Amino acid sequence: MKILYTGSNGLLGQKISAATVGYKQHSFLATARGENRTVNLGGASYAAMDITNAEAVNAVVKDFQPDVIIHGAAMTHVDQCEQNKELAYQLNVIGTKNVAEAAREVGAHLVHISTDFIFDGTEGPYDEQGIPNPLSYYGETKLEAEKIVQALDHWSILRTVLVIGMAEDLSRSNIVLWAKGALEKGQAINVVDDQFRTPTLAEDLAQGALLAATQKAQGIYNISGPDFMSIYELVGHVAAHFDLSMDAVTRVDSTTLNQPAKRPPRTGFDITKAKTELGFKPHTFSEALAVIAEQAGL
Repeated sequence: MKILYTGSNGLLGQKISAATVGYKQHSFLATARGENRTVNLGGASYAAMDITNAEAVNAVVKDFQPDVIIHGAAMTHVDQCEQNKELAYQLNVIGTKNVAEAAREVGAHLVHISTDFIFDGTEGPYDEQGIPNPLSYYGETKLEAEKIVQALDHWSILRTVLVIGMAEDLSRSNIVLWAKGALEKGQAINVVDDQFRTPTLAEDLAQGALLAATQKAQGIYNISGPDFMSIYELVGHVAAHFDLSMDAVTRVDSTTLNQPAKRPPRTGFDITKAKTELGFKPHTFSEALAVIAEQAGL
């Protein structure tokens, strides 16, 4: 089987690259905009591909002729999406449309990475039958992308939550690395206690993506960690794991942060379907912190 994946320079993409060594029976093509920045491409080759350029996408996809495309490339910074809606639309909607049309042209199964932010957070944790109602422009673009994918004949949508992990040369951080860095410096930070999530180790999301890809699983699957917690509790776990003080942390509610984009208060996922149908086996949050610590050399 030939598998192409987008966003290979990002956190998820780097973890998919590293995992390809365990799938030697398949051929992989990593793609991202510009040059490859991934130190470990595993068993994958690389091709530059800008998902907002339909001609470029078609050329790369037609040349490789993948059986499956894993589409992880996206603009995921929620506030930046709110502040730069045109770019968010180009990357999250037009980019998905270009990838979906290229997949249709070559008859490839499309595995699309989506988000808990398509929900309003009033009824979390959610199963796959949850009713979307995004609060942010990011959520709106990802929901529109889901509809594009569902118009195909062969597709999987993997919804995920608060992806965490360690990788090389990332364009943005994630909450565990942010919290660890702030706690180490004794930096005064405000942390919300009224937003709840099931944080997801990037390696686990890569595992879910490859399981869905190699099985050509049809439908929607929730892919996240198993542990439901508030953001404040998450930071507390980080502090405890790395033996850091919480003295400089102020517990606040979301209304005090004045963020450009609204966040859903209570999401998180029921991952029973992915465990049962795909064989998905996520790390606990404690195990995830241990993986990150090992990769950080701690």
